Amino acid sequence: MKATISRRSLLLAALARAAAQEATFSTSVDVVTLLATVRNRTGGIVNDLNQDDFVLEEDGRPQTIHYFSRESNLPLTLGLLVDTSRSQLHVLEPERKASYAFLDRMLREGDQAFVASFDINVQMLQGLTNSRELLSAAMDRLQIPKRVSTLLFDAIHQTSDDPMRKQKGRKAFILLSDGVDVGSNTTLGAAIEFAERADTLIYSIWYHGNFKPWWVLGGPALVASQAMYRAKGKAAMQQLARETGGRFFEVTADHSIESIYAEIEEELRNQYSFGYTPDHQATDQQFREIKLTTKRPGLIVQTRAGYYPR
Repeated sequence: MKATISRRSLLLAALARAAAQEATFSTSVDVVTLLATVRNRTGGIVNDLNQDDFVLEEDGRPQTIHYFSRESNLPLTLGLLVDTSRSQLHVLEPERKASYAFLDRMLREGDQAFVASFDINVQMLQGLTNSRELLSAAMDRLQIPKRVSTLLFDAIHQTSDDPMRKQKGRKAFILLSDGVDVGSNTTLGAAIEFAERADTLIYSIWYHGNFKPWWVLGGPALVASQAMYRAKGKAAMQQLARETGGRFFEVTADHSIESIYAEIEEELRNQYSFGYTPDHQATDQQFREIKLTTKRPGLIVQTRAGYYPR
């Protein structure tokens, strides 16, 4: 009996080792994965680095990179999260047009995307698909309700859990909003944690309209209120992008949503993929801080701040 148990244990161990060796860029208990974009001092993307050009640390401890690729042919899952609250009344149409053009250019065979809106509710208008026709039809259904609410953080929470957490490969949210959450049960910090647990980057596009809060009356108070809410929304959008490894954009007269989408497309086509096994096993679910740098001076690495052990 002891010999049988021993042989069975050895067989299971061998299978486990084989499975670990085959795991490439999909987060598991043992393998931590991350995506990174590298830029030079002028903001240009650098895509000619090798594995030996990077230095990786977890909680201040040097780590060995086991998996590396600068190819971006891994499957891509995109989630388009569109703010359809009253504040977006005058910007929804350009968002709709530019978003469809972006997905039409971006999706390749094996890639998939979904479209969700958030206002007084979070609505999945189209689940994961590679069909341009279905995605276009979903965006045609984007509409703004008469009631005031913006469940931004709830939208990130819900779509991180399903469908993003179940997907493999590269994953990113495209978030279009003024960043002002009204009515969510989820906090900003929790929304970031849900996205991090789903290994999903957030590219936040700050697109604010001229909506005037109905609960503020008159003159200087209205101007001060608008400034306060815009600053709060911008800060939230910046934090969502920064801590998940994505990037923040602001739509202005000189920086159109079309040009922003072109920049996101360039990033997604020039990412580095990494995988490593931490040199110490997690005994709790506390956040692990990741620091990724390059040996080449003057380069800036954009990646997520860390991860939560599973």
